Amino acid sequence: MIKIWAVCLAFLCGWGGMATTEVYYETFGAKGDGETDDFSAIVAAHDYANKHNLPVKANDNATYYIGGGSLTAVIKTNTDWGKANFIIDDLNVENRGAAVFNVVSALDKIKLQPITNLRRKQAWLSLKLPYDCLFVAVDDKTKRYIRYGIDADKGSPQTDVFIVHKNGRVNKKTPIIWDFKQLTSLQALPIDDSLLTVSGGTFTTIANRMPGEHKYFNRGISIQRSNVLVDGVKHKVVESDGQSFPYTGFININNCANVTVKNTILSGRKLYHCVKANSKSTTTGTYDISITKAVNVSFINCSQFNDILDPVYWGIMGSNYCKNLQYDGCTFSRFDAHMGVVNATIRNSTLGYQGINAIGQGTVLVENSTVNGRYFINLRSDYGSTWQGNIVIKNCVYVPSAGKAVGGTVIGGTNSGRHNFGYKCYMPEKIEIFDLTINDENHPEKYAGPAVLGNFNSGFKDASYQETYPYIKTKEIIIKDLKTASGKPWRLSDNPAMFGNIELNKL
Repeated sequence: MIKIWAVCLAFLCGWGGMATTEVYYETFGAKGDGETDDFSAIVAAHDYANKHNLPVKANDNATYYIGGGSLTAVIKTNTDWGKANFIIDDLNVENRGAAVFNVVSALDKIKLQPITNLRRKQAWLSLKLPYDCLFVAVDDKTKRYIRYGIDADKGSPQTDVFIVHKNGRVNKKTPIIWDFKQLTSLQALPIDDSLLTVSGGTFTTIANRMPGEHKYFNRGISIQRSNVLVDGVKHKVVESDGQSFPYTGFININNCANVTVKNTILSGRKLYHCVKANSKSTTTGTYDISITKAVNVSFINCSQFNDILDPVYWGIMGSNYCKNLQYDGCTFSRFDAHMGVVNATIRNSTLGYQGINAIGQGTVLVENSTVNGRYFINLRSDYGSTWQGNIVIKNCVYVPSAGKAVGGTVIGGTNSGRHNFGYKCYMPEKIEIFDLTINDENHPEKYAGPAVLGNFNSGFKDASYQETYPYIKTKEIIIKDLKTASGKPWRLSDNPAMFGNIELNKL
């Protein structure tokens, strides 16, 4: 009884003896000495804060050690980690799939009336909602994104995410992109009106030492609440000298909308090799940023601790089933949309050796940015190099392969027209390039100048080539002020036979 009273008194007085309405980890037993496992105390502090709707604040002078227990600290209130340090030790983890922190909504889940189907670009749903919601629709009988290449698979269930307002109107900026003739599942996830902020803190992950297998660790900050700001978080990694299981991401954003990460420094993860289920050995993607089934996600003024040009480190970000992703003022090794994005914007940013990779729909806008990838934009060939929409490039610099002696290609990809990806594949309908400088001074001996379009199909030598699954070609290209450091003129493509019907406008 005396111990319980002491804990309550400590909470009421606050850390440091001053009255407060903030919850501190120390109140619940955290030592903050960098050696004692504080995980249980951290979890208890957030549980209390959630029940009483109080913010959580870390001690600026503390180093909190988080061991491998099968625990998750659930965050439902504003959290300020300030100048505190956190050590996440992954050497002996009981549950590699359990996030360390999970940001979730306090709003009640919604039980929907039966909806059996949806139409592409459907504008309304016949329902009323207590609040705006993010809808997640799945048809597991229809397969999309049937991957091609070394990581080939049998596809993934047709999935879409979109915002529906209280009155049933589908948000025009998050349109339904598939016909759902049969819905396996349909979730309505509440979008909070209030902004939840998670800020500060320097986190150091001691990476696992597991053998090279395709089994992911999810030991970071999982964000599953809409309307969240992550501000000023730092993440460092002590990597394994040998092998390691890959990581889904330190910041995992999924099943939510309207999330902004700003003033945050993360880490590209070391590249490992693994054996997958098909018994093939391959490099395995390991990330510090993962975005899945999310809309309206922005990274603003963010960077990474390690060199964005160093191929020892894998690309920092991967995403699936997203809409309206944005980098603004970021310095990252890459932008990547695996299984589709609707609208991608990159402004005032620098991308490293893996550049910009995407497939999807809508508009890719790249403005006031520098890209160091093999291509300025790579339309991922493992998913059909498809972009159903437009690409706009404004006032940018392209450094092919970060200055190596390679030829330059503005937009690259591959599609033979003979693989079924689970959807019709498109090249961008319109490509607009305004003021692009290509730093190609270091180039191969027989370099004929940069190409706007890559050789998307080396087998396409003339009109006699037969495509089983037709690849819809670009209709129009507009170019104004495309300059080269080599002084060599740009060309349309390394495969002019494939693109003879394009309307090319030089302004």
